[in-house]
Amino acid sequence: MQARCALLDVDHRHVDAHGWAELAQAAHERGARLLTLWGRDGVPGQANGTTLYACWLDAGGLLLAQLDLAPGVTHYPGLHPAFPVAERLQRALRDLLGVQALGMDARPWLRHAAWPASVHPLRRGAVLPQAPCGQAEAEHYAFVVVDGDGVHEVPVGPVHAGVIEPGQFRFSVIGEKVLRLEERLGFTHKGVEKRFEGMTLRDGLRLAARLSGDSTVANAWAYCMACETLAGVQPTPRALHLRALLLERERLANHLGDIGAIANDGGFGFALSQFSRLKEDLLRLNAAVFGARYPMDALQPGGVAIDVNADACARLHGQGVQLRGEVLRLKGILDHHEGLQDRFKTTGRVTPDTAARLGLIGLAGRASGQALDLRDLSGFAPYDQLGVEVAQSQDGDVGARVAVRFAEVFTSLRLCDSLLSSLPIGAVSADWPQTVPAGLALGLVEGWRGPQCIALEAGADGRIVRCHPHDPSWQNWPALEWAVIGDIVPDFPLINKSFNLSYSGHDL
Repeated sequence: MQARCALLDVDHRHVDAHGWAELAQAAHERGARLLTLWGRDGVPGQANGTTLYACWLDAGGLLLAQLDLAPGVTHYPGLHPAFPVAERLQRALRDLLGVQALGMDARPWLRHAAWPASVHPLRRGAVLPQAPCGQAEAEHYAFVVVDGDGVHEVPVGPVHAGVIEPGQFRFSVIGEKVLRLEERLGFTHKGVEKRFEGMTLRDGLRLAARLSGDSTVANAWAYCMACETLAGVQPTPRALHLRALLLERERLANHLGDIGAIANDGGFGFALSQFSRLKEDLLRLNAAVFGARYPMDALQPGGVAIDVNADACARLHGQGVQLRGEVLRLKGILDHHEGLQDRFKTTGRVTPDTAARLGLIGLAGRASGQALDLRDLSGFAPYDQLGVEVAQSQDGDVGARVAVRFAEVFTSLRLCDSLLSSLPIGAVSADWPQTVPAGLALGLVEGWRGPQCIALEAGADGRIVRCHPHDPSWQNWPALEWAVIGDIVPDFPLINKSFNLSYSGHDL
């Protein structure tokens, strides 16, 4: 069973443990980016064993390594020496499937004593204890200790003072400066990957669109792309234009909200009020035109479930013109606010070299010299007809991440205008077959944070055998730990918001 992807060619290689390690090292030497790592209980075509998959973006295509472990084999060569992002992915695999990378960090990542260490939820037949809420036995988590005269620790979270999901941060500080930050995440693990098993492809889409509310369109499109690859269905041109329109409006909503929030953390509350107003206007028009502020059910396999008429197009176009003018004016105010720019410049810096070594991707990566934007790939319709200016900076600080957001706002506004003016006539959905062949397919879409990836495996009965969603926050959370070194603890909210990484999308 060879994996396929509609967006990129897939070099799918079946390897043994030695080949797995060699392939990873060769990918590292070529500068390939590790996109995701996942596993499934059972070897395709067999009853037992465990199968591991690692996927890299490599020279314009995807490299997929498949390692089939024999029954009873639980160890495999670790990817973390070459790809630091793999460390936490490997810890999650150990918690969920019971397989362990050689030399990996032994601490749990997702479990949080929510189930016994001997139970692995993604194994077939796994039974989780039904303990009353709050009755699970707490366990000690061994944060790394930094010793030295004058060094003290500042614990933050996991519960925060606001409407925010839980995450624990342990700062080691001397004087005012941060020497080290260590994160502990996984508190919001919801068992979504287990929930996918056995669902129909259409029901799975409803779940995929709800993985993380701020990335609903990106996740839904990636899931649909995987479904359509399995079914051999090509969405209609009008459907692709409408998907891109929804995706760019999702990007706009998040960038507008975040620019205001970042400025607020820099002490400029006026910007929060103004950008929140603009985001609210955008979401209200979403509700009027697409039926929901966050249109979770707008996409469907083969196309979209919504359409727009001439009046809706005119309203969307008019809002774009208004937004462009208001954002330009607000950008001028922020750019000339000396106190705010002083907070932004050199704060939370991730150098291009560090970004490359850590595998930083998406918006945060582009602000640190990593130019990857999947919308710019040849053959990604309809973007290949429109052209995408890839915004980037070499500075890697809060100011750079804000500048990239502004540039992407203006690009998204231009793209929305082009999509509306060139909207093809025709159906919004292609015919869907009665049956879909068994197979493994990958969906990949550039969400507002970065590449949203869905690996989808369907069985002969057309139901989901395994669905692995991957959020780019997995790659970028470790970089946040580097970004705060040398800054002061009060700057952490500002730095953290400039990344605005997902807890929910990370802890599925």
